Amino acid sequence: MLNVVYPAAESVDDRRFDDLVAILEAVLTATEPDFGPFRMRPSTQVMTSRRYVHELMAGRTPNLIWTSTSKEREQKVRPIRIPLRRGLLSFRISLIHKGDQSTVDRIQSPDDLKGVRIVQGTGWGDIEIFNAYGAEVITSPYESLFRMIEADRALLFPRGVNEVFDEFEARRNDLPDLAVEQNLLIYYPWPYYFFVAKDNEALATRLEVGLDRIIESGELETIFQKYHGKVLERARLEERRLIRLENPLLPAETPLDDERLWLRPASLFDGAGAKPR
Repeated sequence: MLNVVYPAAESVDDRRFDDLVAILEAVLTATEPDFGPFRMRPSTQVMTSRRYVHELMAGRTPNLIWTSTSKEREQKVRPIRIPLRRGLLSFRISLIHKGDQSTVDRIQSPDDLKGVRIVQGTGWGDIEIFNAYGAEVITSPYESLFRMIEADRALLFPRGVNEVFDEFEARRNDLPDLAVEQNLLIYYPWPYYFFVAKDNEALATRLEVGLDRIIESGELETIFQKYHGKVLERARLEERRLIRLENPLLPAETPLDDERLWLRPASLFDGAGAKPR
């Protein structure tokens, strides 16, 4: 019996990873006939991304994590290089203080991020990207980030398109000055993978086989549409002002040329990406 322990939610309102739990269950179910039965459950302890990687390297629980990739991370733990949300986290819409919309509207290019106060969770990989463009990044535990924006201690809290609306709706009554920014879209390549320990060949193989199967069967797209289809309509990606950033953390092995794996609205991918400075 295969026992898979995956990351715990960070709070009772944290629904960011419901789709990844559904993908994991679909992958393990699709491979059950030839790999055998399984059990899956969340970890009993909430950890930072860095701590999850450390526990994985040490052979403790959880034995599977999901997180963004980087050159450093792929040296420590084994990536399953199929982006779990078609790269949806590459597209960022910000939470802001409701009085700051006109200030955000003045951000027209990557250069305009210089000096902008941005909040990010402790240990998040995005921090290095925003630092590369000269932003002033403030870090804190996840739930406190929303309160920091509501208190107007920073201008932007960039969130994945799949995250921002649920997070706003879950907190709008308690944080009445919190708002979803209306016009800006920040893009940087940000694949989100399953990771396992370097020596966990059996689980890595099962995940790779299972992901390929649910891609070919259409089940992965069905899960994607279930969790993200309405969000994409609400996000109005192609109507927003796009700022493209490069991701200096991205490994060369990232399968960017495999078109079946990525969400790429045609009108957003004309021209060259911006260079970090």
